[in-house]
This record gives sequence, structure tokens and C-alpha cells, in this order.
Amino acid sequence: MKRFASTSCSSFHRTSRPGLRRAGFSLAELMVVIVILGLLATIVVPNVMKYLFASNQTKVKSDISAIVTAIDSYRVDNGGRAPESLDALTQPDSNGNSYVKAIPDDPWKNAYVYEPPSAGNDYVVKSYGRDGQPGGQGEDADIDNLSILKSSKAN
Repeated sequence: MKRFASTSCSSFHRTSRPGLRRAGFSLAELMVVIVILGLLATIVVPNVMKYLFASNQTKVKSDISAIVTAIDSYRVDNGGRAPESLDALTQPDSNGNSYVKAIPDDPWKNAYVYEPPSAGNDYVVKSYGRDGQPGGQGEDADIDNLSILKSSKAN
């Protein structure tokens, strides 16, 4: 009967084949990767947020322009009379056609606000921005068809 020589714990975990290492990463390698990811996130996140804000504004302007086009078509078909609400644009006419299928919400999930013409003022279609409240700056700023028209004339 053969007896095994006693081995210490440190030599027990060593591999018997030279050149093979245990799989895994060292703490230093993991820390380097975490630092690199942190630096990338610091650079990328602000730029992504800036483009997200710009895309929300572009969607609002596009939606408002489509609603304005539908209102103008409604006015042509109804002797210059503007609709009392945006819901009138979704109602089918005598031919079964409507001006829009549905009124979308703005990118912040708020309903667009419609103010019919009154006292010699033209109608206004607007979004109150991210906060859903009148006024504000940045992403909370109001966007309406009159300001879109002014900015397109300025360009």
C-alpha cells in the first residue's frame, strides 16, 4: 500500500502543468475597467441628454405643425370657422374622413393645449413642456405654433 506524502495547502491548489493559470481577473484589472467605464459615462451621458432634449423639442414642433395643418384644413372645409376643441379634428365628417386619427400627447405625456381664436387673436396650439405648467425655461419652456412660426421666419 502506498502512502501519500503530506502536502501543504499552498501547494495543493497549484496546478501540476506548467503554463496554466487560474481563470479570473485581478482586483487591479477590475479597478482599471471600472475607472474607464466611469470616465466614458461622464463624457457620454451629458451628450446623450442634450440630444434627447433636442429630439423632444423636435417632436413637439412636428406634432404642433401637424395639428396646425389639420386645423387649417378644418377651417377651409368649414367656411373659415376654427374647431372649438382638438377633438373636433378626430370626428369623421359626412364622408367618414377625419382630419387626424388621434391627437398625440407631447413627449412628456402631457396633452397639447388648444386655445380657439378669440377677440381677434388667432388660435394657439401649445405644449407646456416637461413640467406641464405654463412658463418655464429649458425643457420646461412652453412651445406653441406662434413661436414656431416666428422662429421659422427668422431662419
